Amino acid sequence: MDDGRLNQPSQSAERDYQRVVHGWAMYDWANSAFAVVVLTAIFPVHYRALALDAGAAPQTATAYWAYTTSLSLLLVAAIGPVAGAAADLLGAKKRFLALALWLGVFGTASLALLGAGEYLLASLLFAVANLGFAGGNIFYESLLPQVARPEDLDRVSVRGYALGYLGGGLLLVVNALWLYRPQWFWMADRSVALRACFISVAGWWLVFAMPLFRTVAEPMVRGRPPASRAFAESLARLRQTFGQIRRYRELTLFLAAFWLYNDGIGTIIKLAAAYGDEIGVDHNDMLGALVLTQFIGFPCSIGFGVLAQNWGAKRAIFFGIAIYSVICVAGFFVRSSWEFYGLAVMVGVVQGGTQALSRSLFASMVPKSHSAEFFGFFSTGEKVAGIVGPVIFALVGQLTGSSRWGIVSITLLFAAGALLLRRVDVAEGRRVAALVDASTHERSSS
Repeated sequence: MDDGRLNQPSQSAERDYQRVVHGWAMYDWANSAFAVVVLTAIFPVHYRALALDAGAAPQTATAYWAYTTSLSLLLVAAIGPVAGAAADLLGAKKRFLALALWLGVFGTASLALLGAGEYLLASLLFAVANLGFAGGNIFYESLLPQVARPEDLDRVSVRGYALGYLGGGLLLVVNALWLYRPQWFWMADRSVALRACFISVAGWWLVFAMPLFRTVAEPMVRGRPPASRAFAESLARLRQTFGQIRRYRELTLFLAAFWLYNDGIGTIIKLAAAYGDEIGVDHNDMLGALVLTQFIGFPCSIGFGVLAQNWGAKRAIFFGIAIYSVICVAGFFVRSSWEFYGLAVMVGVVQGGTQALSRSLFASMVPKSHSAEFFGFFSTGEKVAGIVGPVIFALVGQLTGSSRWGIVSITLLFAAGALLLRRVDVAEGRRVAALVDASTHERSSS
């Protein structure tokens, strides 16, 4: 009886911990609807159709989408570190996330209003929606070090990505059915179904984001400045961080590596549908391939968590980078829908796991007291780098007259990222983070 009573508090604490972890991970389920439907599967093809309606050539329409995805990230790249530092100082990560959520939901729902040939308006509305998506990830991911125990970082990060694959995949299946057989769902035609897809993404994102706001506590901050001084103090804090950049050598080196290889991953995600459309893959086949990617990604993301336990996160990431390089080369030779399906399977095997372990490896080297600030750099650098890949793809495609060479050129990003990742000393990065947190705690206590 005594042993049972003694175990009850720890069991209750464990249940509370798992509830918070699940609530945090559900945001991946929520916003992956945007990543899958708008970024990857449906909107890129719709955007190309709008550009073609306006008179653009096929390869030019693909290039317009590539440029749009790059330019839409510039605003996030500009405000990310400042917003992250402000969220740390004010203890307002959840409030900043809520603002980004509403911005993303509004922008996504507005895509349903687009008319024929309005590709410039499409670019603007997509930029608003993507600001909410990419900007929100700064504050969502910065909560990871507070939510997960240090020994659970890989597992919790992978859990988020796995739920994202499952949730995004489920909505994509529904949306694909709407587009394939709109009359089954009392929709007049494919155009009505397309608009319904964007509305469904906005609703899905909003509803399934709620568990995070209900279960995850806002990290406590001592000595927060008045809101009127937050911007100035955020800039001062960023200057201080830059002044100590040598102290964060391993973290900086990892960021540079991540920006490069994740730029390659992001380019494939953003341009897969537009590329398939250009080389003649039927849109229904593309949707089927992307659905397959989502459902393969769910168990394979979990598998990468197991791989990290045995190999370590860094070696598991190397494995993912190697597979991605093969995908880029194989993409040059794709001629049929079945070959496109094959590439989709390969992407599903490595995509979620590589990104999830990158997030957890970074989180393990970030001081908790500066997590939003550093995830601002993480996200901003990711977005700045995300400008490079699509531009390389677009320029090479335009210069050669075929996007096949554009997809091969992305291997350069994977090779450069792998070379930098080899030089990262993870243990040293974690040691520095612990020292910074200890120093911050001493200052706030005195």
